[in-house]
Amino acid sequence: MITTDAPAGHPRPYSTRLRTAIVLTGTGTAGAYHAGVLRALHEAGVRIDLVAGRGIGALGALFSAVDGGPRLWDRDGLWKEPSIARAYRWRLPLRVAGWAMVAAAALLALPLALFGIGVVAALIAVVLALVTLTSASTAVTTAYGSALDTLFAPAALPTIVPRLIVFCMLVAAASLIAGLAYSVWRAPTRRRVGQGMGWRVFGSPLSTRFVVERAVSELWKLIRGAAAIAPPARADLGRRYLELLGENLGQPGFRELLLIAHDMDARRDVLFALLADGHRQRFFSREAEGGRAAEAFDLGGIGRDHVMDALAASLAMPVATDPHLLRFPVEGPWRGETHRMCDRPAAIERLLDEVAVAGVEQVVVVSAAPPPGRPHELSSARGDIRGRSAEQLASFEAADLRDTLDRASGRFVGFYVVRPAHNPVGALDFGGVYDERSDRHYSLGELLDRGYEDAYHQFIEPVVAASGERIVTVQS
Repeated sequence: MITTDAPAGHPRPYSTRLRTAIVLTGTGTAGAYHAGVLRALHEAGVRIDLVAGRGIGALGALFSAVDGGPRLWDRDGLWKEPSIARAYRWRLPLRVAGWAMVAAAALLALPLALFGIGVVAALIAVVLALVTLTSASTAVTTAYGSALDTLFAPAALPTIVPRLIVFCMLVAAASLIAGLAYSVWRAPTRRRVGQGMGWRVFGSPLSTRFVVERAVSELWKLIRGAAAIAPPARADLGRRYLELLGENLGQPGFRELLLIAHDMDARRDVLFALLADGHRQRFFSREAEGGRAAEAFDLGGIGRDHVMDALAASLAMPVATDPHLLRFPVEGPWRGETHRMCDRPAAIERLLDEVAVAGVEQVVVVSAAPPPGRPHELSSARGDIRGRSAEQLASFEAADLRDTLDRASGRFVGFYVVRPAHNPVGALDFGGVYDERSDRHYSLGELLDRGYEDAYHQFIEPVVAASGERIVTVQS
């Protein structure tokens, strides 16, 4: 899809002389689609000055900014490893408690199952009697009766089953209590919590821990190179990342960075940016309600310790996961307060507005949300909780992207969009999903390949190649 402010059918040509940004927007599995698009742009040598991201797009932006895209799409990269299926899993205490309750329910249903077997045994005995096999019929009923007497003896099931059920319930309760205690004890940052402690146990069922740890691990592999050095603390890793980016900013493969998250306590979006000197002053001096310093943090200055916080906040889904707790610096406008941060799916328009403030003249928006539906495209609704949540999230993101594209017309010299015509993979389907329309399994790796193909078909071939300008290939 190509969208510009030029007349329909005559998209404005791409120009390497214009300041260009790529904006990655989406949640969850959309990161695989981003990786495919980034790979295509990397191979085609498309010049990018700034990379911006919201949601899972922040992960792709961090790697792309330091020429680390191959760590996303390589065979052993983040989006190609089978272990990515564990991203956004149910929190461990909930999983243990859930399986314990399933075991308790199975034990509770055991007597009913035994009586059900008795019904089957009685039917078999009737059939045998009808075919004049009276002795066999009697043997079946006698064997079942003897087994039932043994199982329901006072020292057997009537004693063992209740004890096992109580044990399972104790395991479930202990798991929840231990999970709560562990989260409070190991939390690097804490916030005061009032009423509703049960919400901390059941309220946010999914965990961002795995995907954050995998992203941090891959970033460290990228920074350390071939040296076998133990990973540092996340704040130190963030500073090393910014040193690498700041020292090489302007070199081939290194781009300016802009991330956005939402501050639940301040009820405003928060920006984390590392920009070149020619655009930094304008970006951070922009007028804003409450002061620009309260919402825009310079990763090359006061925000240098918060690049990993920005990533964790972007990966935190509203309601589904716990918000990320970010402690602001004492010398900043928030005076050392700790705020709850998460992603805001509707922040794409704000991100484009800030990209324009950063001096960008042409934009490539990458989204895994397909265009609005048309007649005769209905499919069965998802019945599982993760699937239903992902369907709603995908619908909201697609509608918001459509409205944003309509309002973005005329804001940039060139405005282009890369998105799939069809994407059955929900935001939480990291293990793939059955595609009802094509009657087959659709994997995350295929979504990555789809992004690669769409980038060529929707942007590189019709826009970049048609511009007639020489594109200098960037080698990693």
